[in-house]
Amino acid sequence: MASFNKVILMGNLTRDVELRYIPSGTAVTEIGLAVNDRRKDAKGQWVDETTFVDITLWGRTAEICNEYLSKGSGVLIEGRLKLDQWDDKQTGQKRSKLLVTGERMQMLPRGDNRGGGGGGGGSFQDSNSTPPAQSFQQQPPAQSFQQQPQGNQGAQQFQPEPTPFDNPPSSPPPVDDDIPF
Repeated sequence: MASFNKVILMGNLTRDVELRYIPSGTAVTEIGLAVNDRRKDAKGQWVDETTFVDITLWGRTAEICNEYLSKGSGVLIEGRLKLDQWDDKQTGQKRSKLLVTGERMQMLPRGDNRGGGGGGGGSFQDSNSTPPAQSFQQQPPAQSFQQQPQGNQGAQQFQPEPTPFDNPPSSPPPVDDDIPF
């Protein structure tokens, strides 16, 4: 049976980023994300509910998170769920916790919550994830960070089909001098 494990979360960091390195030299950070949900209860009153999620970021993603983000920063995370299990040293009981391993991070612009556009964020994709689908936008994307995949050297990379805009005509169209302006 096929399976699918994908999580997309958007929220604010609950604490400052603490970067550390494992013995192999790979950067790692564990961030806390507060994800807010607002809904109406049975009485029609608005109820705010906050979910706190622990996220682990690796490699260059962790370093960029440490460099640019701090407590309260908005971020969008794409990743996968991971169940962490261990034996409690004090009680000897088995313990477990559901975590998110981040594969892609999008920094959100800082704003004053008045709805105005406030610049762009940056995005970063972890080395173990696949490249995103090509998107066509009228404006260039905000600051973007992408680490090349290391484990997928033989993987086929996405190549968009050429469009008429990729190869403009070699000479400009003729100019009509009778235009009244």
